[in-house]
Amino acid sequence: MSKTCRAWDPDQTYLLPPSPRDWLPDGDLVYFMLDVVRTLDLSAITRKYEKEDRGCPPFHPRMMVMLLLYSYCVGVYSSRRIQKRCERDAAYRVIVGGDVPNFRTISDFRKLHLPELQGLFIEVLRLCAEADLVKVGLVSLDGTKVKANASRHQAMSYEYMKKEEERLGKEIAALLAQAKSVDEAEDALHGRDKRGDELPDELARRESRLKRIEEARKALEQQALEAARAEEARREAQDEACRAAGETPRKRKPVDTTPEPKA
Repeated sequence: MSKTCRAWDPDQTYLLPPSPRDWLPDGDLVYFMLDVVRTLDLSAITRKYEKEDRGCPPFHPRMMVMLLLYSYCVGVYSSRRIQKRCERDAAYRVIVGGDVPNFRTISDFRKLHLPELQGLFIEVLRLCAEADLVKVGLVSLDGTKVKANASRHQAMSYEYMKKEEERLGKEIAALLAQAKSVDEAEDALHGRDKRGDELPDELARRESRLKRIEEARKALEQQALEAARAEEARREAQDEACRAAGETPRKRKPVDTTPEPKA
């Protein structure tokens, strides 16, 4: 290659570990939602863990609430996809840091705290609406904030807010139901303990992966060589048939049977 390219080294390491917050603009939705979720009273959830002393410590409930709320609002309902986003998406890394929950943990948290989550999600959306947001991800908040300064409008405003809260409740219930449906379908497809995109064991480890890639490359080269030889034999048979019929074989470019050099 004659043209000089930019340097590329996927194995390069950082002198200091980068902060995920450096990868997103200050005005990203995830920061606003984090600040809102920090104000929530999660005692209904944390109370369930107070007498539990078995196994490993659970993930922080506030982090899990934020993770589910943000995911469902941006249209990510699958617990498997949420785990994958936590590994690869900057906004999700801001939420979880380096402590990524497994998809089964995410799904079980939703199941265990379903009633509490529905109420908390509605509270968050009402706070967002009151702070003048008109959308949270894909969830519309238009019309959820009603100015009720004049006393003569208070009754009408109260009724309107009640209806809007019912609407938000139905929307949140639909999001949670969709998450449940997606997880159940993926459990049936992949099995309860598989995410579905795992590499085979020999491809997951770098040493055996490089060996397998080299074997696959050689196998493809051998297949290409055999195909070229078969094409050459076919042409020779065709030419022989032409000569037997008293015809002159067509001139063709010889088939290249030499393996391609590595890049």
